[in-house]
Amino acid sequence: MNDAMDQMTYAEAQELLERMLKLDYHPVAIKFFKSAEEAEQYPAEKRPTARLTFCQFTTASRMANYVLKGTDDNILCENCLTTFGYTAPSDEEARGHLKYVVDFEFAKQVLATKPRLPLGEMKVFMTAPLAKTPVDPDVVMFVCNPLQAYHILDDFIGAFKVHPLQFNHTVNSAVCGGVVWTYLNHKPNMNTMCAGSFTSGKTEKGEVNVFIPGDQITGVVRQMVRRTEFSGGTSLIYTGTEWPGLHACKKCPMVRFKDVE
Repeated sequence: MNDAMDQMTYAEAQELLERMLKLDYHPVAIKFFKSAEEAEQYPAEKRPTARLTFCQFTTASRMANYVLKGTDDNILCENCLTTFGYTAPSDEEARGHLKYVVDFEFAKQVLATKPRLPLGEMKVFMTAPLAKTPVDPDVVMFVCNPLQAYHILDDFIGAFKVHPLQFNHTVNSAVCGGVVWTYLNHKPNMNTMCAGSFTSGKTEKGEVNVFIPGDQITGVVRQMVRRTEFSGGTSLIYTGTEWPGLHACKKCPMVRFKDVE
């Protein structure tokens, strides 16, 4: 790879990801600010007029191309308030998990074992399309189909020589908890939508969430470019086709193509 790849910008990374993986949505850069003063250095483009879920913040960034900032004053979801360290776990919130596990004592244990930022540590968060992030992100989030997720995670493995990858699934809090788990552990994560993110986060097409540590995202994209040059295409299907979704068994004698003479 050339020097330009080594000095890749976030805008270049987003363009490559969207073009080569045919992403439906912008990757979302997420930043946690521990002081309001630091957050003030980076202005938002839009301001929510009502409380939102964190899923809706990320949806606005990935689908409407908005740079947004939020605090506990405009977060609607109680699960997110706890996961982000704005509030402490409570029995009342645990009762909201009872419908999932049908055991109140275990519901309290579920809530207690979710990934959480330290209480009161984070003051402001920002969500932005990766190309427009004004600050180095802590986490980059993708909402994508499973095959796109497969490529992103394989390219992480190829770039950073970590194998196998293991992921963190929790009852509820898929998006907020998924971001926090990656932030705290500095590891990639993948999970399904939770009930809340499915209904309020516009994820009706069976997408999954993928989270990559922010300081590793350009490494993932460089590996994607390197692998594409090696294979002749983004896809890992038998010939390295351009579209990362042409499903054909590599041993199938019927689905084959050759150059026109």
